[in-house]
Amino acid sequence: MTFARHDHCDDLDTLPRMPSRVTSGRVETLEDVAFLSGAALAHLHLVLGRDCVPQTLLRDRLALRAAEACVGFSGRPERAGELRDAVHLLRPGDLPGPAGAVCQSWQRAVERPVSIKVLGRALPTLVPGQIAAWLDAGKGAPVTRAAMVLEALVRETPRADVAGLILADAVLAQALCWDRVVPLLARGLKRADLRKQGDDLRLACHRALVSSAVEAVRLAADLARRTAHLKAVAPKLRAKGAGDAVEMLLSRDAVAPSALPLPDRAARRLCDRLVDLGAVRELTGRDTFRLYGV
Repeated sequence: MTFARHDHCDDLDTLPRMPSRVTSGRVETLEDVAFLSGAALAHLHLVLGRDCVPQTLLRDRLALRAAEACVGFSGRPERAGELRDAVHLLRPGDLPGPAGAVCQSWQRAVERPVSIKVLGRALPTLVPGQIAAWLDAGKGAPVTRAAMVLEALVRETPRADVAGLILADAVLAQALCWDRVVPLLARGLKRADLRKQGDDLRLACHRALVSSAVEAVRLAADLARRTAHLKAVAPKLRAKGAGDAVEMLLSRDAVAPSALPLPDRAARRLCDRLVDLGAVRELTGRDTFRLYGV
């Protein structure tokens, strides 16, 4: 489903906080961890339904974090900054490289409602029939289904960690009636967890979802505050096209000035103005080839 936008947040402090029983839980059995992950996912569902949470931006930033985790699983050194560069500084016709391709896969997986076509664009090495089969492979509760798909795909398709994690998150989204993928599993799992099977993998997935859901709720609250400030200062911007530029910044993890619907010089001035107003951040620390984000 698309989350209902009926709860307006006039006071961002009213965003519900994750229950302490989830964040302080110290349990070991599969049943107890499953209870905590269910509580964490239910709370995340509640937070995602608040109209002050910028869902598109949240998914895009979670996609970056998932890509960073997947790149780490493969033993590559790229971190978030390098992944941003790999996808946002590409010239027409350029290829993103292995790490950038992982980041693009996650970005494409979250940008549209879950479907075979969308997942096929995110995972071009899999044919639609394969994707459909994987999505139907799991049975049972949401996390159990996701773990079964992850286990099956990683076991049967060598070097399929990224595809397995994207499809596992897609299965989880479908089971929870979320219309789009919310990247959660990759960030909470360890590399060794991907080789586990059966109950051991289910336990690892439940634990991963507890930690990832807690992190996602914190990120949602932070982005809600930041986007509220950006919207508050937007009327001060007089540049033609500033409104469209702000909308792009409200929906993307990072934006290069050249991607904004303004002339290059005006786009750079607008970004610097927003930094001065405390509404966006410059993400690279460089003097050139800069990227900006909420």
